[in-house]
Amino acid sequence: MSEALVIFKPDSAHRLAARAALWEWLASERDWKLQGLTWFQPPRELVESHYDFLADRPFFSWLIQFMTALPVLVGRLEAEPEALVQMRHDLGETQVPKARPGSLRERYGIGGGVNVMHLSDAAETGAKEVENWSRFVRLDSVEPPDANDGRPDHTFHLRSLAGQYGAGVHRELAAAEIRRLLAEESDLRPEQLSSLGRIVLAAFE
Repeated sequence: MSEALVIFKPDSAHRLAARAALWEWLASERDWKLQGLTWFQPPRELVESHYDFLADRPFFSWLIQFMTALPVLVGRLEAEPEALVQMRHDLGETQVPKARPGSLRERYGIGGGVNVMHLSDAAETGAKEVENWSRFVRLDSVEPPDANDGRPDHTFHLRSLAGQYGAGVHRELAAAEIRRLLAEESDLRPEQLSSLGRIVLAAFE
């Protein structure tokens, strides 16, 4: 069995319908075993080391802000290498527009790097990522997230509006509607909701 790191990114950790769907999939433990899951707001140092292979990409600064702005759900699982491959198939390709139809990212990803979840891409990567994150947070017990209290899922509307915002079409109206829909999907405090809206919009600027 190999270890892998899983992270509910801010867009799925705080959009309750998306979080519930991803949790249902992860908790099914079809061919894997979830060994730890907890809320944690990662420091910049940790996120920079996690994504150091992307340091020369133009979106790196946004990515660090995205992953440090709010608490995320981070966990550790065990799976055989072939099971990890299947999990990543279920999750879908990294870029939401290219994600396989029916995959979790196609269903719940808004676009760009706002793609709901990180999952280690191989056993070797997983071991390194788990070791790195375990220096900052304990990953030895599972804390199931609260159930969705009936909040709606606006993924496809958000995706359409994000496209408009990125293209500069009715930009102010699109931004306001994105913030409104995120508020309907989440139970965040006003300052946290403001952070979520800011980092989502920044992905499409």
